[in-house]
Amino acid sequence: MKGPDATPADFTPAGLDAILREAEAAARAAGEVLLAHYGHIDRAEVASKSVARDLVTKADVAAERELVARLRRAFPDHAIEAEEEVRDALDAPTDAARPRWFLDPLDGTVNFVHGIPVFSVSMGLYLGREPLVGVVHAPKLGETFTARLGGGAFLDGRRIRVSDCARLSEAVLATGFPYRRNELPNNNVANFDALILAIRGIRRMGSAAVDLAYVAAGRLDGYWELHLQPHDVAAGALLVREAGGIVRDMSGGEDWLRGKNVVAAGAGIFEELRGRVRA
Repeated sequence: MKGPDATPADFTPAGLDAILREAEAAARAAGEVLLAHYGHIDRAEVASKSVARDLVTKADVAAERELVARLRRAFPDHAIEAEEEVRDALDAPTDAARPRWFLDPLDGTVNFVHGIPVFSVSMGLYLGREPLVGVVHAPKLGETFTARLGGGAFLDGRRIRVSDCARLSEAVLATGFPYRRNELPNNNVANFDALILAIRGIRRMGSAAVDLAYVAAGRLDGYWELHLQPHDVAAGALLVREAGGIVRDMSGGEDWLRGKNVVAAGAGIFEELRGRVRA
């Protein structure tokens, strides 16, 4: 599935399996780049983006360049929208004209800088709004989550399923908070307050891609977050769906890729969780 042969016409199950293999290999290679830098980041060299909490390191950039180089070779007709350096122009009006990769080369940069091993490489391939392939690779944890449309979700080759939790009071959820939380009135703190006393627990993993992968694996019962970007959720959302879960925006619609908020859970608690949170 190399070069110009990797076109939308090849999005059969076998074609998607071939694309997924390429993506997994790319994610693992980028993970090796991250591991080479892990524990060797001088905090004095860490740069901030829009706000002081939003960090970028040379590891982010190097891992993204590894991903982009591999995808350009394998799929030259595909568009790429990555977090740091690469954003191919959208194809009007809906970007459905060609496949598009959403890449986060290092989801969990703050964890990475502080030596916390919860970080990931996230890769999602879409045609318009349709998720086709997803990979979340957590190199320090030694785990790789994969999915392709209609093929189920897997952790290191083992099929995974969302939890069967049926009561929100028994759920363990995950969420996160925006970097600009001091400036935003809808900074998710009210949602946190509305849920923390009503559920079993909340976890703050520090990587949206890992949060969604853990929901897919049944480790977490649900996840919600605001102020997200497509590269944060593209891969993980497909994992959850292929693991039998539900992914929606907070209004209950399908605008979770570019709509900046998401709720994900198994069917047993999804509607109750979505009803408790506000965008």
